[in-house]
Amino acid sequence: MKVTRALLNDAVAAVVLAVAGVLTTLPIDIFQEEDRLLDPLAYILVAGVGLSLVARRQWPIVALIVATLLTTTYLTIGYPYGSIMFLYAIATYSLARHRPLAHGLPYALGSLVVLLIHIFFNNTALEGFAGFGPATAWMALPFAIGVAVRLTREATERARQETLRQHINDERLRVAQEVHDIVGHGLAAIKMQADVALHVLAKKPDQAEVALETISRTSSQALDELRATLALVRRTEEESMRAPAPSLARLDDLRSRMSGAGVTVSFDTTGEARPLPAIVDLTGYRIVQESLTNVLKHSGSGNAAVTVAYEPDAVGIVVSNTVNGAPGPGGGLGIPGMRERVHTLGGVFSAGATAEGRFEVRASIPTGGHP
Repeated sequence: MKVTRALLNDAVAAVVLAVAGVLTTLPIDIFQEEDRLLDPLAYILVAGVGLSLVARRQWPIVALIVATLLTTTYLTIGYPYGSIMFLYAIATYSLARHRPLAHGLPYALGSLVVLLIHIFFNNTALEGFAGFGPATAWMALPFAIGVAVRLTREATERARQETLRQHINDERLRVAQEVHDIVGHGLAAIKMQADVALHVLAKKPDQAEVALETISRTSSQALDELRATLALVRRTEEESMRAPAPSLARLDDLRSRMSGAGVTVSFDTTGEARPLPAIVDLTGYRIVQESLTNVLKHSGSGNAAVTVAYEPDAVGIVVSNTVNGAPGPGGGLGIPGMRERVHTLGGVFSAGATAEGRFEVRASIPTGGHP
């Protein structure tokens, strides 16, 4: 049998309880009248109940059986009530604390039946059935306390596990949104350039070569962003340094990619640019990226305007474009994903057509008044 630290602690506690039980049993001898005089056997029985508690956590059923037999023997012989009853109560509590109710209750009831035998032999016990009440209380009360403690701790553990599962699900959704934004944007740009290359390959190979170079550059940038996302998930310093996370400061790179895909993007900044909380900076970048990806998907080519407004307690983002065909959000995690990102940070998000015939995405993300 492997000796664990918990078992050693229980052994020490059992020895302490056994010694305490014996020492507190000694004075009772002074007040005896009709009870049997305390002798070495009485102290051996008390010590035995205390030592049985070494098994109270790992083998609580064994501990209760031993405690019940020794306690019943002690009382049936005629020794007076005393500290042995507290040791028995600890064994009863331990069974309820460390075993499910359905498993422990039959043993507790069996223990009570055995314990009640002493009522008919011990002069200290109340006569007849009146003695059942106090004897039952020595079993029922500690058992009920043990059940209550067990149920409370199980409820706490369930709540902790549920919180952990929710955190994991939220993290999975966040990563899914990141991958959607990165891959969706990259594939949309690559598809546009691939179509151009196929169209001009026979007649204008130089233009086809330019389109293929754009595909290569776009795919490389998408892979870099994907590595950055994975680095954030893994939270390793080396990976984060190798692939810095996207931010609003890198919108020029995004404009270059969109320009290569045939979408002209104008950028405007109002307010004084400042460092933002990392999650706000990344979310702002993703809002712009996904909005421009939708422009590429639904318009094919055209123009878009991006405005980033640095306010005292928030950063505002507006992306608008001319509508050529269906400008809707499409499937997947596009606009719904952007809305959830912003709402998670306590911001405001809207997307839809304007009276001027443009499609506009607006987001305001709180920054807490500090980076």
